[in-house]
Amino acid sequence: MRKIAAWRPARLGLLLVMGTFILALLACDSNPAPVLKVGGIPDQDSSRLARRYDVFSSYLSRELDVEVEYVPSADYAAVVTAFGQNQLQLAFFGALTGVQARLQNPGALAIVQRENDAKFNSKLIARPELGLNSLEDLKANASDLTITFGSESSTSGHLMPRYFITEAGINPDEDFRTSPSFTGSHDKTWQLVLGGSYDIGALSEDVWNRAVRDGKVSPDTVVEFYTTPEYVNYNWTVQGNLDEVYGDGFTDKIKTALLNLGPAEHGEIMELFSTEKFIETNNANYQPIESVARDLGMIR
Repeated sequence: MRKIAAWRPARLGLLLVMGTFILALLACDSNPAPVLKVGGIPDQDSSRLARRYDVFSSYLSRELDVEVEYVPSADYAAVVTAFGQNQLQLAFFGALTGVQARLQNPGALAIVQRENDAKFNSKLIARPELGLNSLEDLKANASDLTITFGSESSTSGHLMPRYFITEAGINPDEDFRTSPSFTGSHDKTWQLVLGGSYDIGALSEDVWNRAVRDGKVSPDTVVEFYTTPEYVNYNWTVQGNLDEVYGDGFTDKIKTALLNLGPAEHGEIMELFSTEKFIETNNANYQPIESVARDLGMIR
């Protein structure tokens, strides 16, 4: 009897320790790290975007040790709205949509851009039989021509082409044969010009150069007749409260993960983002874009 009595306290103590351990595990499981939701403007072919963010999300999840989920959006405005409502914590914006998103979230930060975003260009394209070679040619023949932009909120597919066209003395809303159209993405822009739906198209140099490189268009079918001056474009923007939600230094961890991307180890990601390198940026770099958008009445 004495042996049994001595054993019971030891057994009870062991059960208490095990119970405490199990409760601790359950507590951890009931409070998992928040999912980091990532988005980006749907500026090109949806299948390419799905591949881009699938491999990118996997990479970022490994680097940050949190679950990363890509959230697709129907259009540019939907991405801005989702970021404004904190449904996205990290987003790849064009310059204009990035400005719009940060205006809705004053604490949000542009942290990284592609190296080529520091000096970006747009292209104006046309069917070769029109014989256009400059903005002067475009101005002289505008009344006989139709034009399409990309998304209304696109920097390279609308804002900056509109700005430079306007600077050349052409009113895009009044001087063409019909009011401008908006295709919604850069790929659709060159496709509609190629198909003859529009005479002129404005689009990102990245998408245009890839279409030419892949043999989808040629000088016999569509030509570029104007390249805009350089301007700053795409960027990764984060919510301003990530360190509070995910832990101190989390924003810097994201920045480091982005800056560590390179073609040698992450070739597929870099190809899908059309760049060789990511570099640091900040909100101030996009002030000129905001000023242009305000001058054109696209931001009030």
